[in-house]
Amino acid sequence: MQELSGALYRAGSGEPVVLIHGFTGTWHHWRPVLAELVARYDVIAPTLAGHDGGPPFPADLEMNFPSATDSFERHLDELGVGTAHFVGNSLGGAIALELAKRGRARSVVALAPAGGWLDGDPEVERLARFFRRTIRLARMSNGLMQRVMRRPGPRRLALRDVMCHGELVSATDAIAISRATARCAVADAAISSLGAGKAFALHELDRISCPVLLATPQLDRILPGEHHAPRFRREIPGVEPVSLPGCGHTPMWDDTALIVRTITEFVDRHTDPEAAAANGHAQEPLGGEQILKRA
Repeated sequence: MQELSGALYRAGSGEPVVLIHGFTGTWHHWRPVLAELVARYDVIAPTLAGHDGGPPFPADLEMNFPSATDSFERHLDELGVGTAHFVGNSLGGAIALELAKRGRARSVVALAPAGGWLDGDPEVERLARFFRRTIRLARMSNGLMQRVMRRPGPRRLALRDVMCHGELVSATDAIAISRATARCAVADAAISSLGAGKAFALHELDRISCPVLLATPQLDRILPGEHHAPRFRREIPGVEPVSLPGCGHTPMWDDTALIVRTITEFVDRHTDPEAAAANGHAQEPLGGEQILKRA
């Protein structure tokens, strides 16, 4: 089975693995890991509502994490996806954890998930300022994007907030990442809600009963681990924390092999043992906090 469009990528067979991108992104943000994951799983990577190429954000929903999850859950129902393994980055990580609270997750790999702050945390206003600046710059420079992204040095500079090694990204992918930011239809409303503190922290994390891997990029400039990971480590029952060395906020671009291994080892450990053994994918538990090494 394969489906490819502006709003959805789906291919492969086996255990369902749903990839959820971050704020202002699209399913294309998962491009580096798709080939290896599709060889093992039924991979479903939708573009979130209100994001470039995705469906409109429902007019009847407020702009917050629970509502974003409501919208995404409707989409899963339309796709015929019941429970699945969820891999989420940033906003996508927050949505994956919300889905886990609702019983939709077989497991969760949360890559730099959002929502780990507390209500009233000054960090929220810093994030609102950061995203306002990011969106404004993306829109202002949209016409210059091809010239800026043509050379490795400017690519690294332009993408420095979201990854450490933007110079390794192709010019085509770099332009697509930047244009998706400029075209995110819900950006302004989401930033306004964030600045107003409207339910943009995750709550009741102790309700999560599925296995969760909390993967914290070492060099995250947007959601630095020392501030954003502690609540998840304290409050999610049985969470397994790992550090991703040398990686920025979107680690699949900085170290693709590491992220593929992080996902597959965790998903396979939490797949039906007979199915995993039949596919030769069974893994031993990591156990305790780990620093995952580059391949």
